[in-house]
Amino acid sequence: MVRFLRIPRAAAVLAAAAMLLLAACASGPRISSEADPSADFGRYRSFAFYSPLAIESRGYSTPTSNRIRQAARAQLEARGYVYDERDPDLWVNLNAYLQERTDVSTIPEVDYDYYYSYRARSYVAVPYWRERTSVRRYTEGTLNVDLVDARQNRLVWTGVAVGQASSRSTPAERDARIDSAVAQIFARYPYRAAPR
Repeated sequence: MVRFLRIPRAAAVLAAAAMLLLAACASGPRISSEADPSADFGRYRSFAFYSPLAIESRGYSTPTSNRIRQAARAQLEARGYVYDERDPDLWVNLNAYLQERTDVSTIPEVDYDYYYSYRARSYVAVPYWRERTSVRRYTEGTLNVDLVDARQNRLVWTGVAVGQASSRSTPAERDARIDSAVAQIFARYPYRAAPR
């Protein structure tokens, strides 16, 4: 007997949205970051994740949110930070969302019509101009990584990846794109953990 797991509609929608968002990284996301110039990054040694994360606003995790969390943790640990749920120096928050976009472009084109001229006693080509308009609809995904000073409760660094989302990917491809997007975001994070 085959049993099917019923997934709440909101969970399915959130998971599908996050998968679409993170697939955006395949086309090369635009990456930006911003750091608080007054923050002392030389004193941060540990981190933990907000609970629930912004990407888990409904109160539960998804395979996609777990993968994003794992990728962010791997990037921070590669920079010498230690995971510490009890007393972190940095809180890490993750968010992702999708937005429907429309691009409209107009390109001028020239074409020719022929008509018979009685004066010239032949056909004459007459140019005319028109505009060709194309409309492209797509889904744009955004992934945010925020680092918050735990003692001051102040955002000290944020990194953002924005790209076109695609729903045509396998779970393995999705995971690879998540890892790539998070790595590209953290490539903009120039700091390392403070020495112990």
